[in-house]
Amino acid sequence: MNLPVDLILLSSIVGAVILTYAPFLVVAWGRFKAGYDQSAPRAMFEQLPDYAKRATWAHQNSFEALTIYGLAALMAYSTGVESDWARIAAIAFLMARLLYSVFYILNIPLGRSLMFAIGSLCGWTLFGLSILKVMN
Repeated sequence: MNLPVDLILLSSIVGAVILTYAPFLVVAWGRFKAGYDQSAPRAMFEQLPDYAKRATWAHQNSFEALTIYGLAALMAYSTGVESDWARIAAIAFLMARLLYSVFYILNIPLGRSLMFAIGSLCGWTLFGLSILKVMN
């Protein structure tokens, strides 16, 4: 099944938002294990297990990645990019960001860095495709 690029782009933004919050499930588990303090949830960061601290950082980084990718995907959508490269970039971004969080939580720095680079490349690819579309 060959889905339209515009559907893939818009769906990938929704997927990116979901992936932004996925690491927070691990943070919630870590808070539960550490004894969640409803009155000061941010103050308990130092009491979290290391994996939950890394999940917090993955969650925060996901917002940064979402900002850039979301803009790139919306730019590709609004300029009418109809390219297999856009399909690949959108799907690869989601896979890279999922693996980014997994590698971050599991403390695999090389994997995390590689997934960050791939995810960033996907956003920049969509920016480039959009600019080329407008120039032609």
